[in-house]
Amino acid sequence: MSWKSRLLLLGRCLLAGVCIAASLPPWGWWPLAFVGIALLDRLIAGQSWKRRFRRTWLVAAAWLFPALFWIIDLTAPGYVIAAALYASYFAIAAACCPPGRARWIALPGLFLLAEVARWSFPFGGVPLGTLAMSQAAAPLAQTARLLGSYLVVVLVVVGGIALSAAWSRDWRIAGGIAVGLVALWGVAMVAPKGHDVGPLRIAIVQGGGPQHTRAADTDPREVFQRHVDATGLVTQPVDLVLWPENVVAVDGRLAGSKDDTQLSILARRLNTTLVVGVTEDVSDQHFLNAAVVYGPDGTVVDRYDKVRIVPFGEYVPLRGLIERFAGQNSGLPQRDAVAGTGPAVVHTPVGTMGTVISWEVFFATRARNAIDHGGEVLLNPTNGSSYWLTIVQSQQVASSQLRAIETGRWTLQAAPTGFSAIVTPDGHVVQRTGISERAVLQQTIQKRQGQTISTIVGPWPMLALSVLGIALGWIVQRRSNRSSDAPDEAAEAVS
Repeated sequence: MSWKSRLLLLGRCLLAGVCIAASLPPWGWWPLAFVGIALLDRLIAGQSWKRRFRRTWLVAAAWLFPALFWIIDLTAPGYVIAAALYASYFAIAAACCPPGRARWIALPGLFLLAEVARWSFPFGGVPLGTLAMSQAAAPLAQTARLLGSYLVVVLVVVGGIALSAAWSRDWRIAGGIAVGLVALWGVAMVAPKGHDVGPLRIAIVQGGGPQHTRAADTDPREVFQRHVDATGLVTQPVDLVLWPENVVAVDGRLAGSKDDTQLSILARRLNTTLVVGVTEDVSDQHFLNAAVVYGPDGTVVDRYDKVRIVPFGEYVPLRGLIERFAGQNSGLPQRDAVAGTGPAVVHTPVGTMGTVISWEVFFATRARNAIDHGGEVLLNPTNGSSYWLTIVQSQQVASSQLRAIETGRWTLQAAPTGFSAIVTPDGHVVQRTGISERAVLQQTIQKRQGQTISTIVGPWPMLALSVLGIALGWIVQRRSNRSSDAPDEAAEAVS
């Protein structure tokens, strides 16, 4: 290839990846996800596995380096390694895809397996900047109540294939896919989504303060006092007040501390159930991160300890090795969080609240666990104040939207410096704060019971369908190869 051709090819790869990145929050131009996949499909059509690998890696890198830029606040080297590694997952998926038209059968399943791999490995995965997240505010998100975010990922790829087929003027394939997507959306709109069981007057408290500040550089008493002051804006009567993650930081245990006394007084004064995010120092090496519930009488009635903790944010995998290379000023946490083991709920005087603390909202399994244990509302106390820009915060709102649709529950996100949000069971954000502002969001919502298809069946049906689609794609490809070889064999026999 000439240099001009190479540069043109590079530009096409980067354009495809940038389109996918731009479809994600905080940019949110969701139709571009389909454009990016269509461009990728044109790049790998009829190519060798090596070219499919190289081109797709470039596309995925142009997508993931912007979408995962927030990791640089945890570890700059880790950011480069993670984005490059996850791009290779998609490159491997494309390399395993049939090169002919049969790729349209296999590619959706292969991309889903690549997404699942990066949501899981290594160190528990990083499920941000996902194809499903690109559709959180789009009509296609409603299909999440059928087979979860896995289905949304597959349908984004399928929609991109429809555009690619239209580019090839294969109107039958393009039109068939379009009709199928609309039909599936219609099914999702009438599918079971749970039912209301009673009103709940809620308030979400955001204390405000500067963004992009680490806990080590912040006086915990100032953060605590900001939320006490903001709680003074709550209008009574109110049934449930939600504070963000880890805005209460105590040396030792919470019980008997000055903060404990103040929170007890606050709950009694408001005559409400108060859910607060607390970190407790239990040793020089470990701490706890929990959502603690105070009843209207001021007593602690329940707590949930965070189960999915953030690698390099709340604990350091392979600490001895990592610290040796990272150095003293790496910004790595000095202590490791102790992961909880309980179900994702807290039992309160006003009902059973599903609870997914911060990072956990990105994992559909935690929200499903909450519903399986009777969660009537989904609470997401979080803390994104240490991150630069708004990539994490806006993507967390998108994940709250997807979890709301998947579970059929109102979802409440509380953050100390934003974004805090109230999300309906259909995934619509009805209230959202700005960054760094002091604010209280109040609304009467509905506690809900019942399940969606997604919470009933879990992720396995989509994984099975994906594997089936991959196998079918290769069967069709092999049959196509044999049929194209047949005329050549006949011509040789005649000669």
